[in-house]
Amino acid sequence: MTSGEAGRADADRGDRSGVRTALAGLTTRGRSFLAAGVAAAVCAYVLGQSDLLRVGLLLAALPLVCATVLYRTRYRVAGSRRLSPARVPAGSEARVHLGIDNVSRLPTGLLMLQDRVPYVLGPRPRFVLDRVEAGGRREVSYRVRSDLRGRYPLGPLQLRLSDPFGMCELTRSFSAYDDLTVVPRVQPLPPVRFGGEAKGYGDGRQRSLALAGEDDVIPRGYRYGDDLRRVHWRSTARYGELMVRREEQPQRSRCTVLLDTRGDAFLGAGPDSAFEWAVSGAASVLVHMLERGFSVRLLTDTGSSVPGEGTDGFAGASQESADAAGLMMDTLAVIDHSDHEGLSRAYDVLRGGNEGLLVAFFGDLDEEQAAVAARMRQRSGGAIAFVLDSETWTREATDVPGALSGRHEERLHLLRDAGWTALGVPRGASLEDMWRRADRERSGLTAAGGGEAWG
Repeated sequence: MTSGEAGRADADRGDRSGVRTALAGLTTRGRSFLAAGVAAAVCAYVLGQSDLLRVGLLLAALPLVCATVLYRTRYRVAGSRRLSPARVPAGSEARVHLGIDNVSRLPTGLLMLQDRVPYVLGPRPRFVLDRVEAGGRREVSYRVRSDLRGRYPLGPLQLRLSDPFGMCELTRSFSAYDDLTVVPRVQPLPPVRFGGEAKGYGDGRQRSLALAGEDDVIPRGYRYGDDLRRVHWRSTARYGELMVRREEQPQRSRCTVLLDTRGDAFLGAGPDSAFEWAVSGAASVLVHMLERGFSVRLLTDTGSSVPGEGTDGFAGASQESADAAGLMMDTLAVIDHSDHEGLSRAYDVLRGGNEGLLVAFFGDLDEEQAAVAARMRQRSGGAIAFVLDSETWTREATDVPGALSGRHEERLHLLRDAGWTALGVPRGASLEDMWRRADRERSGLTAAGGGEAWG
């Protein structure tokens, strides 16, 4: 077969495929007209009625002509999508803006616009657009809402083309899609002091030498804006240029938030489950500490942290704090139960150094894991644990809330003996109330035992 014959064969196959696509796009009205036309033509042939034959041919030809013209129509249409906002808390609404631009020189016919969205975000939105003139633009929008955190794809955008008689409809899809990130709910927390200092920089804390950009370990060359009172004259005379001396800077206080994600530690599922309360609590504490100038760090029972997080965590009270909060929220938006059965990996990470204030959200703890959690306190300057009792979270709504199981109380006493400020979290507890209660209990322990104070 020559190349010319191969080209013609491919074209024939394309034509046959196009005909099948066009016929498959016939609507119920188009199929009814085609069937009526064929039936009328057969009856006219049997009965010898030429007038009926002409009517039958007209009825059969109309949907075929509409399908052919619609299939041959080549619209040049560009679609766009914009999310406002692209990151939304669970239970809140986001608006999706769709734009259609006709970039061809011919006006379009009737267009049906449809965007594909996951079922959890709501019904699939559909819009009917009238004739779009050459170079024209149409914009529509719809709202989505989810009570479940996660990352949901939106798209691809689909256009359904229809002829003026409604005989045929063809669907064309765009390839681009966008992601909507539903992050955990962040509850505002009161600025408690936990019995002491309330800022991210402590006067009585360890002090460290500032890093490059502010002060270096050895005298360095003068930079525009440096205080002239810091000029190191001996080094200036030695090097023949202005040199400034180093100074000590207070070390930023740290806070590590530990989130227990073990599947065996939490019972139930859904937006009101114990695990979702723990995820929301971790998100709230992270944002709160960032706003107060702490270097924060998110850690899970698997020993993993947020991608892009430095060795000291994310720094708060800086221009990058909003980006840091966004990265941590994106991580918590898709976090799920782990297959690990213990907390040993998290303990190995924590025992590597001083992690500052440690705020942990634990699920059910057996005797072994409670002992591992108790040892984490030895490597931390201060430790607060919110332990969720899954038994109370899975009770019926008619049961009396707030009562913790006896085994759960034993685990709390074990943590408190190790120096933790340990609180049991029953079903329906308010994070703000638990936060204030932790402040009161921490203040009492500090006054009684002279422990460290944290903000």
